[in-house]
Amino acid sequence: MKERISPDRINNLKENEIFVFGSNLQGSHGGGAAAIAANKFGAIWGQGVGLQGQSYGIPTMHGGIAEIKPYVDEFIKFAKQNPNLNFLVTRIGCGIAGFTEEEMAPLFSEAANVENVYLPNTFRDIILGK
Repeated sequence: MKERISPDRINNLKENEIFVFGSNLQGSHGGGAAAIAANKFGAIWGQGVGLQGQSYGIPTMHGGIAEIKPYVDEFIKFAKQNPNLNFLVTRIGCGIAGFTEEEMAPLFSEAANVENVYLPNTFRDIILGK
């Protein structure tokens, strides 16, 4: 796996970069990375899933890992279809949603091999078994 690591803190984006954050299905972007997405990167209040401005929401507040996985898979498919964009994934699900990195990182295993997806260092280490 080529080392594509997303920064721990993302305050600015280049024109082709997308901030990937954990959301809720209602698109209530009131806290955590969702609030940053809404305040800085164009996340739309009331839209909980997908591309919105320079951000991409993946719902994590509606159930367990099995319920989150289809949204992660949808994101990975979207990233593959948009190679002109670079997706900077945050520690999705590991804040307000209350999941551990060990629970969330494996959902992104396939993304580790997608050239335009940058994962948090901790997710990468878990995926690689470090």
